[in-house]
Amino acid sequence: LRQYVLMPGKVHADDIPVPVQEPGSGKTRTARLWVYVRDDRNAGSQMPPAVWFAYSPDRKGIHPQNHLAGYSGVLQADAYGGYRALYESGRITEAACMAHARRKIHD
Repeated sequence: LRQYVLMPGKVHADDIPVPVQEPGSGKTRTARLWVYVRDDRNAGSQMPPAVWFAYSPDRKGIHPQNHLAGYSGVLQADAYGGYRALYESGRITEAACMAHARRKIHD
């Protein structure tokens, strides 16, 4: 599934906070689910959409950098600073997320 979602082309990415209970403590901490989506049906693609999730114990930028290490193409994501290093090589092209851009205008 990961290989299919991260084929060259365009991928949408986001992360979701997930409460995780620490073993033996009864306390929770915030981990992350990283979401990677391939869905180009609105551009006329006949390829089926797919979603790949990856877990990490924190929100450090190294996680999406590792997840997308072999990817080349367009990454549509929010302005999270952890994605910046991905764009430096030119292998991945940044495409801003319009929903996040709209919030800055309408909120």
